[in-house]
Amino acid sequence: MPPRMTLTAITLDCPDPVALAAFYQQATGLEPDPESNADFAAVRRADGLVLGFQRVDDHRAPRWPDGTVPQQLHLDFAVDDLAEAETRLLELGADRPDHQPGGDRWRVLTDPAGHPFCLVRT
Repeated sequence: MPPRMTLTAITLDCPDPVALAAFYQQATGLEPDPESNADFAAVRRADGLVLGFQRVDDHRAPRWPDGTVPQQLHLDFAVDDLAEAETRLLELGADRPDHQPGGDRWRVLTDPAGHPFCLVRT
């Protein structure tokens, strides 16, 4: 039997970890990590899962959907109301790409550093 593995963190490259952590903290209500700094910042769930952001000086934002700079990963967030969640996140600094393949089921947005993420209606 293989050893048990538990996901403890997801870390995104970005040019400004503190700003991106603030965006996700406001967007999700996750708690900011008190040890955040200019090179690495994070937010965390009560169960310990960390969403981290690490400084990369020459960060190139992903290009979605064309893939010129691959997205490499994206995050999905369950929401009760797609339109309301989208409006709030746009106010916080997210962008909405023109290409929206999800119809009424999900929306693709990008965070302030260009990482795509999806809002999925629950």
